[in-house]
Amino acid sequence: MRIALFSDIHANLPALEAFFKDVETRDTDAIYCLGDLVGYNIWPNEVIDQIRKRGIPTIAGNYDFGIGRSSDDCGCAYKTDEEKENGKVSIDFTNEIVKDEQRSYLRTLPAHIRLDFQLNDKPLSVLLVHGSPRRINEYLFEDRDEKSMLRIMEQAGADVMLFGHTHKPYHRILDSAQADGTDHFRHAINIGSVGKPKDGDPRGGYVILDINADASTSSKESITVEFIRFDYDVEKAAKAVEESILPGAYAESLRLAK
Repeated sequence: MRIALFSDIHANLPALEAFFKDVETRDTDAIYCLGDLVGYNIWPNEVIDQIRKRGIPTIAGNYDFGIGRSSDDCGCAYKTDEEKENGKVSIDFTNEIVKDEQRSYLRTLPAHIRLDFQLNDKPLSVLLVHGSPRRINEYLFEDRDEKSMLRIMEQAGADVMLFGHTHKPYHRILDSAQADGTDHFRHAINIGSVGKPKDGDPRGGYVILDINADASTSSKESITVEFIRFDYDVEKAAKAVEESILPGAYAESLRLAK
């Protein structure tokens, strides 16, 4: 089974439209969205409408959670006073332009989605979250201590865990060996960002998870991940920011993917 997963569009309609064009050329069986549809750009309603029109199963990102409740807190970990000030402009602007129907949709999004497979008489649990199973806005960076990552996955009962929030894609394979000495491989996969990458590559990104018919937690090769990058009109998205009341720093972050 080939599953396309995308996340962190952040009101970037040109990027979302380019994503749909790209994913339609791939051979996939299902598609899921891991949240953060809104914030930082001018098209939150249009992005929500595109997701809803296609009936894509979607979980709430931290920004969606805040806007869905008309909150002035997006759950973002801003580090500097300038980031905090810019963030306030963004969430105030987003709260102002999001319509009631779209806000109601955000408020009803689930916290996670679990896909339980039964392959070769062995269960395989795939967990989709935004930040982590513990907190919607927890950052799981690639350099996270292996024991910590394993503990998070084990407590959540996740053999494969897919998430976004950091906007930096990676795939880690961790071995939580069983008491009898057998391997139990777990996959931690950050799927990157469609509309606001932060890994130095301004192209949008998403993943295709491939689970073969013989997939097993004892074989790390039975689950593979393809990281896909696609071009979109970055300048259109950046200029939309510059022509709005949003901080110009958000336009530069699109151009530089930082």
